[in-house]
Amino acid sequence: MKIENKLTEAVLKGIKELYGQDVPEKMVQLQKTKKEFEGHLTLVVFPFLKMSRKGPEQTAQEIGEFLKQNEPAIANYNVIKGFLNLTIDSKVWIELLNRIQQDPHWGIKTATEDSPLVMIEYSSPNTNKPLHLGHVRNNLLGNALANVMAANGNKVVKTNIVNDRGIHICKSMLAWLKYGNGETPESSGKKGDHLIGDYYVAFDKHFKAEVKELMPKFLAEGLTEEEAKAKAEAASPLMQEAREMLRKWEANDPEVRKLWKTMNDWVYAGFDETYKMMGVSFDKIYYESNTYLEGKEKVMEGLEKGFFFRKEDGSVWADLTGEGLDEKLLLRGDGTSVYMTQDIGTAKLRFQDFPIDKMIYVVGNEQNYHFQVLSILLDKLGFKWGKDLVHFSYGMVELPEGKMKSREGTVVDADDLMEAMIETAKETSQELGKLDGLTKEEADDIARIVGLGALKYFILKVDARKNMTFNPKESIDFNGNTGPFIQYTYARIQSILRKAKEAGITLPEVLPAGIELSTKEEGLIQMLSDFTNVVAQAGSDYNPSILANYAYDLVKEYNQFYHDFSILREENEAVKIFRLALSANVGKIVKSAMGLLGIEVPERM
Repeated sequence: MKIENKLTEAVLKGIKELYGQDVPEKMVQLQKTKKEFEGHLTLVVFPFLKMSRKGPEQTAQEIGEFLKQNEPAIANYNVIKGFLNLTIDSKVWIELLNRIQQDPHWGIKTATEDSPLVMIEYSSPNTNKPLHLGHVRNNLLGNALANVMAANGNKVVKTNIVNDRGIHICKSMLAWLKYGNGETPESSGKKGDHLIGDYYVAFDKHFKAEVKELMPKFLAEGLTEEEAKAKAEAASPLMQEAREMLRKWEANDPEVRKLWKTMNDWVYAGFDETYKMMGVSFDKIYYESNTYLEGKEKVMEGLEKGFFFRKEDGSVWADLTGEGLDEKLLLRGDGTSVYMTQDIGTAKLRFQDFPIDKMIYVVGNEQNYHFQVLSILLDKLGFKWGKDLVHFSYGMVELPEGKMKSREGTVVDADDLMEAMIETAKETSQELGKLDGLTKEEADDIARIVGLGALKYFILKVDARKNMTFNPKESIDFNGNTGPFIQYTYARIQSILRKAKEAGITLPEVLPAGIELSTKEEGLIQMLSDFTNVVAQAGSDYNPSILANYAYDLVKEYNQFYHDFSILREENEAVKIFRLALSANVGKIVKSAMGLLGIEVPERM
């Protein structure tokens, strides 16, 4: 039984005996004692003043005295105004550490047959360019959230929707046909997604040149700068060719479709390499080229049932004014679909494939309105999870230099970023002597673990809802709230345990209860026991940053303990064994917390 539950029972018993009242459990408010006061847990006594008919301090004194006399877990208490600070007996903490030690999956729940099925969509790349820094944040958040939901006992399906159709795809295809000279990933030595991204940039360059050339003609007609630009863009031969290619794609033109498949396959091979390096994966991938037709069908069904309406130009709309929103376009006059249509189609296919209980979309906050509308539409169309869909909305990520634009080729490429992080980790580790005595393979692997850990942790420690600036140099620091600091502490613990093993010390399965603990040691055990609450809160709040910051607080606390107390040099054998066991369990929970974030920890450094 958790200490909080044991104390809650004792408090309820005390209220009954002292004041003759039965009170509900929720009236017992226990919280961690503030650092400046003595004690482990604090009881708020204000809810009991009506029953005691006494002041807060006297009420706290009476309850404290009752608990000390009747609950063996309480060693002492003190009263600060209406707050009763309770000190838990050392043997209770040792008992708790034994329970943590005996449970290899402390804090982690396992799904059962009856567990709800949660589907999480993340990544959602376009096949006209490689993944960039924005995708890195999306993928890391989606992957961490999937791990957290699974750790809370849910069945989880990780899914991806690939935007593999539309005018942007045709731009890359057309540029490759015009300027590519048959270049392939093999002939160029480039990853397929990088190769196609180059042609997307090439299209934009040539398109802008055409617009610039056409502008004077329209300006001469007396149009404003803005009007002339719009006319020039519409008149651009390159853009007209791209639109014609899209029409051919929609009409299933065999040549266009063949080129589309070839180029997309190059991109997918490139994506797979990036996902593997990033450590993310999917259980099921959907493609917009398959889902948009399903969406059109579902919209037509909604039109027949009177959920939607048709305008004079043939376009189909949803009237959401009753929900305090506006009218939303679902099909254009020419019958072509919009993003909303595709999302409805994807939902239909997913619902056929899986018995979804909850659907979570990991998509940037610029799409907040889109998902508000999608939720209403899916509910109208009969998807039971539509109304409760979760839009895990996250903020923009930028570099200190500012925003990124993929059309202009100024995007921070995900592959380049990961490579640079690993290289920086290697340089920093060498400078600090952390790779001394390791083989080249070991040093390379540690540089990979530390470089990617720095990147992932720096992004995941920030509340997802906030915009953030990713600073590579800051993230790789071995001090402060960084991935490498946590990883280094884990490696330090493993080093202590290896030395203990070499000295012939083995840890018993059960630690003896008769050791007097310092407040620092008790505080560490309390933090380890909190891991169950942290995992639960990260799941209920959809917030992986709670886990990241817990891991940092835990290692910070452990490092202070390591600095203040002897472990291997401790002369009292029982105390030495206890401190080794405490260290081992801190390591276990750090590895577990970082693992949920998708971050590896090195055994040596």
